[in-house]
Amino acid sequence: MFNFLRKNKKPVELFYHTDVHCHILPGVDHGSQSVEQSLQMLEAEMEMGINRVICTSHVTSETFENTPETLTNAYNILCDAVKEAGMDIELHASAEYRIDEYWEKQWEAGTILPMPGKFLLMENSFQQELLLLDELMFDLMVKGYKPILAHPERYGYYSRRRQRYEKLHRAGVKFQVNLLSLAGYFGTVARENAMWLVKHEMVDMLGTDMHNLEHAHVIHEYLRSKDWRKLSKVLEPEIMNDWVK
Repeated sequence: MFNFLRKNKKPVELFYHTDVHCHILPGVDHGSQSVEQSLQMLEAEMEMGINRVICTSHVTSETFENTPETLTNAYNILCDAVKEAGMDIELHASAEYRIDEYWEKQWEAGTILPMPGKFLLMENSFQQELLLLDELMFDLMVKGYKPILAHPERYGYYSRRRQRYEKLHRAGVKFQVNLLSLAGYFGTVARENAMWLVKHEMVDMLGTDMHNLEHAHVIHEYLRSKDWRKLSKVLEPEIMNDWVK
């Protein structure tokens, strides 16, 4: 296997073992573009203590109109490659669903691909919040699903209306924050929102949101920082990644 960190220091392992948000399936979105790249990204996951990966490829209108069939095909190809490489890591196929017209069609047709335990990773628009977001999340929960809002810290409009975080979280929506956001990769606003969510005990899950090996490098460097050592002690009692089963 290709050890992309062989010239660096030994990576720091996370306190949990399941990544609930990443783009490692090959060739289905703007994440991994090949099986070889996927294996390298999985090796990066393993080096930070992850032994179970929920593959959450994008499902979005027009750009990545994936279906259970397209995702399962890529998943099966990757599983075969992992087995051939002798990698001891467990994979599951799911998706990161952008809440848009294509989502509505998939939902109405019953062709969604939830995580184990009926968790669903949902992505809001980056421009503005969906008008009927509360109703949608409630409807999902009534039907037995457990909605997770992907990277809420990255929706800039919430930095001006943080009461929306509180309302959604109180209603039962789980929040998944990106390690890349905590590392400052997505800018000041995303990091400040993430830190606010940490302070107010609203971070339920962490995710790499890894699309490529650059993301892996950033996360590995961040895990060696004093900032992460301090934050991890605060977050550890709250994080429920390993509950996804």
